[in-house]
Order: sequence, then structure tokens, then C-alpha cells
Amino acid sequence: MPRKVRETFLFVFTSVFIFFTFSLYLSRNTTTIINIIPLKQILTTHSSPNSAINVNRYLTVNSAIQEDQHEQHIIRQVITSPPPSSLYPFIKPDSILFPDWEILNVINHNGNDNHHLLLSDSDNKFLCLFDKNLTSPAIYAGILPFSNQSMFKCIFPNRLRRFLPYFSPILINNSSPETVLESQSLSSESSKEIMLRWKFLVYESLSTDTDVILFVKGVNNRQGINHSPSEFRCIFSNNNNNFVITEVISSYQEVFRCIKPEYNATLFRDIDQIKVSMEIRGGERVVPSVAYYTPPAPSLTDGNQKFLLCACTMVYNVAKFLREWVYYNSKIGVDKFILYDNGSDDNLDEVISKLREENYQVEKILWPWPKTQEAGFSHSATYANATCTWMMYVDVDEFMFSPSWLHPSSSSPMSIRSLLSSSSSHHNNQRRVGQISVKCYEFGPSNQRANRVEGVTQGYTCRRKIDSRHKSIVLLDGINTSLLNVIHHFELKQGYRNKKLSLDEMVINHYKYQAWSEFRLKFRRRVSAYVFDWKDGLNPNSKDRAPGLGFEPVEPKGWVHRFCDVHDNRLKMVITDWFGSSTGRMAWQLNETN
Repeated sequence: MPRKVRETFLFVFTSVFIFFTFSLYLSRNTTTIINIIPLKQILTTHSSPNSAINVNRYLTVNSAIQEDQHEQHIIRQVITSPPPSSLYPFIKPDSILFPDWEILNVINHNGNDNHHLLLSDSDNKFLCLFDKNLTSPAIYAGILPFSNQSMFKCIFPNRLRRFLPYFSPILINNSSPETVLESQSLSSESSKEIMLRWKFLVYESLSTDTDVILFVKGVNNRQGINHSPSEFRCIFSNNNNNFVITEVISSYQEVFRCIKPEYNATLFRDIDQIKVSMEIRGGERVVPSVAYYTPPAPSLTDGNQKFLLCACTMVYNVAKFLREWVYYNSKIGVDKFILYDNGSDDNLDEVISKLREENYQVEKILWPWPKTQEAGFSHSATYANATCTWMMYVDVDEFMFSPSWLHPSSSSPMSIRSLLSSSSSHHNNQRRVGQISVKCYEFGPSNQRANRVEGVTQGYTCRRKIDSRHKSIVLLDGINTSLLNVIHHFELKQGYRNKKLSLDEMVINHYKYQAWSEFRLKFRRRVSAYVFDWKDGLNPNSKDRAPGLGFEPVEPKGWVHRFCDVHDNRLKMVITDWFGSSTGRMAWQLNETN
């Protein structure tokens, strides 16, 4: 064979071999980062607090399960990784990679409240330490209310984003990072843990008297397409080497209902925390989890009466709008406000504290999970059922009112409570009203360059002519056990019906398209699971997009005059009458903290 031909052949063979080897490596790592973890791998690797290493014991018990298909509660023996003995010199959290390269680090304290105090102390500064000894600031993000875990946020370094797989950081005290670097070698492969991905995760758990509700990302991914509950099972594991499996009985959106584990002295120990995850049958896959099982809260006694009407919304940096919204809705009959905080970093806590001092019932629930508005509302429908009879699902930029309030009379009280009372009874053998739907008017910038200090209802007075969508007031006892909802509208149980109100009876002013300085902030955060971000060039005809806006946060020409078909001052007049003063300041301004 001529020398030139041999060299060409050798070059081609070497190139093909290198390409095949690289493709195999890339394929292997791509499979890893989507977190579809085989159950055998979880049982044989040290990757998370619910990991185990005794695969033979699992296989033996699994065979017993196949022999007895009627057994719903099986106790299995596992070996879990122990919690860190102290917070120093480092902490190994469960790290979740969110969109935009943000990492949420969740720390399990195993019941040690002193750890909360230490971590939340503003004098303690922490860093996220990554592979190659890269770091980024770790910002304290609060405590998860249902699992009592502390959270820190940090940003994934640019230099590591092109290397797969993505490894979890550890948290270190910024005052003495050298101690950590000496005692903890991140270059050791055995010490690395692959980061959890937000696309596939059990992130919350909520218990009732009869079942356990799991909130799971990445299983039912398409709107209206839900997998059969028979395809899944729930796994309850403690930190004392035991776990129980139960059946899934409902699967809708990100909400899965599991049979509640029966009491077992081995599993339910006072010193143990019980992590809950979900197994996908067929491929023996387990969804990674940061959720923990907690027994249901005690029900109200007969001596305590429920609030007639509550309002629930998901919020992000709405502190400057909250007082106006709470004052107004309290006036029209709302007894309590439940805010699902989607990671605010403004002075929301300060504003809530002041409202509570003024005897307003405001509860904040930390809910850091992005694009989970439907799941959050499903959670609230169960969580608030013990304290609220009806729930109004509206946003902080939405105000419900009746045009009849412009001309008040004894037959049209300035409240929506009478509407709820009349809807609670049966008429002519009709099904009971379980949901009241109210249409919306969308208001535009109304020639405003910035929000009026008196409030959004005072500055935005020009709207689109046609109504758009609707929002709902829901009887919580009437919601279907699936908890299925489309943001502001729930599926009802049999025997309940939806009642639609006319625009003359009730309407919602939705101050959607505000001054550009306010509206552009919505580009970064879209909370619904099935709504594309406006910055993505997808689904341009969606009703959630501003018509003609485009896909970049750049002020369109003539923005201040857009969406203005009808000048509508009705709600402004009502609110000025109710809350105005001789100084020109509104009631929420007179009492706010300067």
C-alpha cells in the first residue's frame, strides 16, 4: 500500500475513533443531567439524602412485591447518607439549577433550629464553592414553610456552564474559605454530586387527613395531557434507614395524590424526617426530591368559624402595590389575604408587618418555585380549606368592583359578601354554585410615564373596549379532588356549577399594561407553567402577550398611548370616595411607613 494511502487511512480511522468516543461521552453525560435516574443507580450511588447502597436487599424486596400485588404498604430497608455534624467548615445542600443559571441550595437541618439562626444571621457571609475552586456569593433566601429547610441562592459561574455534567456546589463561610479548601477536595470524583435540575423534581408535599399531595415538575409536561396514576408510586423514606411505598391515586398537571402511609413505629420516629419522592413504573426510575412528608395540620374545632372570603395570589416584588390592594379588597369583603411569595427581594416583609399591625389578616407563604402558579393555587385550595370558605383568585394589579357601587343603595351593598351568601343556597333544584366567574377589562398605560404615588387605580383610567378572560371566586369545598385549574379557574366536583356574572353585575379592572418602567419587569417573570416568557420568540398570538410588543424588553414606540379605547374613571371615583382625604393622599398613604 502506498505510504500516502496508509497515512490517509490512518487519519480517517483515528478521526472516526475520536468522534465515536466523544459522542459516547457526551451521550452519557446528557443522560445524566436530565435527572431521569434509574432506581438501581440511586440505590448504588451516594447522590442524595435518600440514596441507598444495598441493591441486593432492594431486589429481594422488589421480588416480594411482584408476588403480592395486593400489598400497598411495603417497608424497605435503606442506608441513607448522614447529615453533616456541624455547619463548618462546609455544608452540602441539595442544589437545584433553575432557569437563568440561578441555583437554589436547600439545607436539611434535621430538626436543629440553631442551624436556622446561624444561617440567617446577617453577620455570617457564605459562598457557593464549585468545581475548579470557583465561587459565587450565596444569598440567604429564607426558610421553606412546610419542610423547615433553609435556602441560599447563588449563580452558576460562566466558566463551568459549558462542561457537562453540572456538579453541585458546597456552602462555605466566607470568613475562612481556606479551611474548607484544605479539608474538602472538590477535585475528588467521589465527593462530587450532580446538581438537581428544575425540569425533573419533586419540590413540595402537603398532607391531608386521607392522602398526601406531591408537587412534581417534569412528568405531566403538556397542558391537558396527564399520565395515568397507575404509572407511579410514592416513596416515603426516613433518615433511620427505612421507607414505605404507597400508590398514586390522582395525576393532574404537577399535582399527584398518594395514599397516606399507615402509621408505623419504625418509620415515624420523633427524631426522623421523612423524605417523599415518586417512582415511575416500567423503567424503575425515581424522581429526585427535596420534599418532606409532614402530618396534616389539625382541623378547626367547632368553636372556630371559618372566614367567609379570602384572597389568594402569587407575588413577586409587589410591596409598593400591596397596601392599596389590601385596603380596597378588605373594604369589599375580603377577610384574609394569602400571598405565595415567588422569591421577592423588595421590602415585602416590612409592608406585611405594617398591615398586620393595622389588624389586616395577611399571610405570606414562601414559594420559590418558578413558573408554578397553577400548582401554587392547587396548594392553596387544600392548605386554606380549614380557614376559608370562598377563595378569590386575583392578582395584585386586579381590582373587582360592581358598577352599582357608583350609586349605592340598600339593595346593592358595597360588598361582594351578599353575592356569596345568595350563591350558597340551591335554587329550583339546580346544582350548588361552586365558582363565580368575573370578566376582566384590561387597562393601558393611560399616558403615564410612571405609576402615580396615590395608586394604580388613580393613574390608569383608559382601557381596551372588549373584555378579556375572567377570574374566579371559588367555593373551596366545591373544588374537584384533582385540583385541576387554569390559573384562575378550577375544575369542580359533581353537583357544583359555575356562575358567570355580567359586566353590569361585577367586573375586574386589570391594570395589565402599566407605565413602561413597571411593565418591563414582567419580561423576566412569568409564573404560569404553560405561559411562554415574553422574551422567547414562541407562541406570538398568546393572550398573555402584549399585542405588537415583540420579544425584547425595549419600549415600543407610542407605548404610553396604547390599549386606550375607552376612558373609564368609574373605579377611580369609587376609591376616591372611599379612601380619599382632604390632603389628596389616600388612606393607605396616610398609614404607610415613611
